[in-house]
Amino acid sequence: MNIQAIDALLPQTQCTRCGFPDCLAYAKAISTGTPHNQCPPGGTRVIAELSQLLNRPILTLNPSNGVEAQKMLAFIREEECIGCTKCIQACPVDAIIGAAKQMHTVITDECTGCMLCVEPCPVDCIDLTETKPDALDKADHYRQRHYARLERLEGLELVSKTKHQALKKASAPTVDNSAEAKKAYIAEALLRAKAKRNPHE
Repeated sequence: MNIQAIDALLPQTQCTRCGFPDCLAYAKAISTGTPHNQCPPGGTRVIAELSQLLNRPILTLNPSNGVEAQKMLAFIREEECIGCTKCIQACPVDAIIGAAKQMHTVITDECTGCMLCVEPCPVDCIDLTETKPDALDKADHYRQRHYARLERLEGLELVSKTKHQALKKASAPTVDNSAEAKKAYIAEALLRAKAKRNPHE
């Protein structure tokens, strides 16, 4: 089964309520037999579309994954924000802006309603406000933002690894493994041993 075709029907909120790290991972799982009724943001509409695509029975939404509801936008009570960046790190589409120890805010037009920013907030200053259910209509846009974020994080990780390797290489002592160096080392060791045996010479 074409994974891209399955992924194209998912709302791309990247909320993880399906039990997978993002919508693409869930699409891959569905293609190998995972039930297609684990997406609360997609709800009955997505389940019906997946059933038709996969030629599977229409199921009801699995309650263990959540309930179908209107899309909820995140809203940060900025006067209470301590600038910890935990919500920024949690957002799968980079819809929260701010800096360490500075106020954060949600870019409303980019919020997928995933709700992943709420739990990590240490001061509980993020509210969820109900809005129109347009998540499915913006699915492709959300998908592209999620991929852009993953690419950005991979780039940062690569830069970090490169710096670490460079520092490690710079701090590593230079070892001379030539035959002359080994002979000199042995000679020095013999002199040290002789000096210990005959300290008064």
